[in-house]
Amino acid sequence: MENIRDNFQRPDPDLVAALGEIATANLGDAMNRQGVMHSRIKGVFKGIRMAGPAYTVKNQIRENLMSHYALKHAEPGDVLVIDNGGYLEAAGWGELMTLAARIKGLAGVVVDGGVRDSAVLEAMRFPVFSARITPKGTIKHMPGAINGPVVCGDLPVHPGDILVGDDDGVAVVPLGRAEAVLEQARAIQIKEKGLRERINKGESLFDIFGLGELLPPAG
Repeated sequence: MENIRDNFQRPDPDLVAALGEIATANLGDAMNRQGVMHSRIKGVFKGIRMAGPAYTVKNQIRENLMSHYALKHAEPGDVLVIDNGGYLEAAGWGELMTLAARIKGLAGVVVDGGVRDSAVLEAMRFPVFSARITPKGTIKHMPGAINGPVVCGDLPVHPGDILVGDDDGVAVVPLGRAEAVLEQARAIQIKEKGLRERINKGESLFDIFGLGELLPPAG
């Protein structure tokens, strides 16, 4: 089918692992405070952590047919990135699909739509991020697309982009910028370490950042 691509460039696993050690907040800052999905995309449970290349899925409204295709054909370590067309009132992902994803060795799932069976998903501890929890189900009638460009959490995602998720949300690191983003994010981590040391010594962030220069003179 012309809308299905089974092969795409995946990043070096060491690069994925290195980015996966960095907080999504730092990754967002490293991308000029861009590259982080809309705040509606949250982990189903706390203490969540995920990193892997995007295997992109486009479903029709109220459908999850292509998500099942992706579960069959994605490779271990992939993150399924599922675009449900912005429709939030149907759960195209749940317990059985999560079990299948975990057994297959996928790194996680990001659904811009609903998921269900949230208590079971939390107990399974497999990384699932979604925009909504709802018990409403979906149908499996209309084909969509696999491994084309999608929009998830208001961000464009291409197959092979690196997805990093934590308790704050999900960052999307474009494959072509991944090494530069990693370098910048590490520099931010070093800078923040120095800031923590200065705060622990009693300095204020107001003074460290020179914020007084932005205010008119007192009086």
